[in-house]
Amino acid sequence: MPIPDRVNATWMATLGDDQLADAEQQLHAIFQKHETAEKTRRGSRYAVLEGPEPLVTAWLKWVMVSNEARSRGLIARKQR
Repeated sequence: MPIPDRVNATWMATLGDDQLADAEQQLHAIFQKHETAEKTRRGSRYAVLEGPEPLVTAWLKWVMVSNEARSRGLIARKQR
């Protein structure tokens, strides 16, 4: 499923529960990739909101979708 550049409530409202759960999983994987790279680079100085723009954007998109999934009572399925 394509994820728009700007995730917002209007877009999330168009998704069914399964689609929202899939989007949450995809966005978490993207965020995790950026987070791992930044943690490796910064070590103990890592702070998500002080990271580069791609990391912060990935975090914001994931958090918004994750919060919507949680508000619908969906259980997040994260790949490990």
